[in-house]
Amino acid sequence: MLISLLRRYLQPYKTALVIVVVLQFIGTLAALYLPTLNADIIDNGVAKADTGYILRIGSVMLAITLVQVICSVAAVYFGARSAMGFGRDTRAAVFHHVGSFSAREVTKFGAASLITRTTNDVQQVQMLVLLTCTMMVAAPIMCVGGIVMALRQDIGLAWLIVVSVTVLVASIAMIVSRMVPLFRKMQKRLDNVNRVLREQITGIRVVRAFVREPVERERFSFANADLTETSLKVGRLMALMFPIVMLVLNTSSVAVIWFGGQRIDAGQMQIGSLTAFLSYLVQILMSIMMATFMLVLIPRATVSAERLAEVLDTESSVVPPTHPVSDVVERGTVELRNAFVHYPGADDPVLCDISFRAVAGQTTAIIGSTGSGKTTLLSLVPRLFDATGGSVYVDGVDVREIDPDVLHARIGLVPQKAYLFTGTIASNLRYGRAEASDADLWEALRIAQADDFVAALAEGLEASVAQGGTNFSGGQRQRLAIARAVVRRPEIYLFDDSFSALDLATDARLRAALRPTTRGSTVLIVAQRVSSIIDADQILVLDGGVIVGTGTHDQLLESCPTYAEIVSSQLPAEVAA
Repeated sequence: MLISLLRRYLQPYKTALVIVVVLQFIGTLAALYLPTLNADIIDNGVAKADTGYILRIGSVMLAITLVQVICSVAAVYFGARSAMGFGRDTRAAVFHHVGSFSAREVTKFGAASLITRTTNDVQQVQMLVLLTCTMMVAAPIMCVGGIVMALRQDIGLAWLIVVSVTVLVASIAMIVSRMVPLFRKMQKRLDNVNRVLREQITGIRVVRAFVREPVERERFSFANADLTETSLKVGRLMALMFPIVMLVLNTSSVAVIWFGGQRIDAGQMQIGSLTAFLSYLVQILMSIMMATFMLVLIPRATVSAERLAEVLDTESSVVPPTHPVSDVVERGTVELRNAFVHYPGADDPVLCDISFRAVAGQTTAIIGSTGSGKTTLLSLVPRLFDATGGSVYVDGVDVREIDPDVLHARIGLVPQKAYLFTGTIASNLRYGRAEASDADLWEALRIAQADDFVAALAEGLEASVAQGGTNFSGGQRQRLAIARAVVRRPEIYLFDDSFSALDLATDARLRAALRPTTRGSTVLIVAQRVSSIIDADQILVLDGGVIVGTGTHDQLLESCPTYAEIVSSQLPAEVAA
């Protein structure tokens, strides 16, 4: 998965990566040549007291060092640009792909996990790319080149290289093999911490209202302790790496000096060659240590790549049409024909054999007990997910065949949870229609009965909106969400229990103001309150995912016991109104 992900998103940076390899190759060759020149100075300059030779070879060493520095800096520059570009492109790809998901796929992964994958997991793979460009490319060149150059100095000490490298690689491989499952656990536990934290921040008012702070602290502490415990296990294994590398490095250096000294004493080796051999051994082991850093990152990056690939390879259950229909003749028609919705793994369908037709100029209401499938039914119209059986038609065309842009341009949706985005009231309302003028916005606010409290704000339309609109009350958020849909002036209005937070008087004024605006449009309303739908042209009564009654308010009172029961349960409230 990791290789596949890198191949896919590093493709635009091939040229930069080739430049990095070339620069690292030149810089590493320069670093490998320096110990040989140093040995030459010792054997032919210092030993013979030839100052001119020392200065001449020293100048060459300075020039080679300058080349090495320039190549290293340039390699880091191009490597960093490639890594950052890779991270940007991968994040964008995940974000856009998640944007195509239906509610089913979002629920499958969970919002907290998707956030972690888009941020932390991408960062892990991006860090691997960065360190590969800056360290890993040079490591094998330095390791192989160091071995060759060391053998040129003295073959008699070659066995020390074999022993040192073997011990170091075996020790590191043992540690890394134990780290892979821990990294997988750590990412999952990071998901859990994000999920708990997100729930607590979002539901802070509920937590405080029910004095559940101690319980929530304990719940977060438990998730945090799980993550900490796994991180500590990884940290302990990582902490072993440096001592092992330094132990092998120092032991090898002592062994080289010991056995090299004996060879010098026997006249089989020169002092300069011993110095160079020692430098090459250090370079070899340091290159392995650089590779060790990568070996620490690769397992975690592999886990992250698997998680990213899982998202990117998940196809949305809402499949875009192969040959989208954009030429739609009818206007404002919504029709369901024997529609079924069955969630994977569920025993019974959420909706069963739903059929009805709504036309322009008509208000169709949907009412029923909690869990009867009202929101699911409404979600089929804008294709938030698809019916698993039957068909859904908008303006005479199956929603699975109509161009998504054409479909969404005809619909104004006010969701059950009135969500507002960070920004201003004006920017939120212009989600409905970007080119809307301030006059259009105020007219929409007037219809939604929101102009009074917006006008009372010092900044008016430019008043700031916190994330989710939490700086407004539930009723204010609902009215702003309704205004956002009204600004769009769509052919089809979908109100998903959008009046539940309004008092009866405001509800009545809002519905009265909406009538002239929606007169030529199709209106579908999901409601819990009978007062919100009593004047609807057509009321659908849902019970257990099945339509048990269709008609006007008066007709259903006589023919549908389920509707009559709902009305009777709300009768005191109706009388009070």
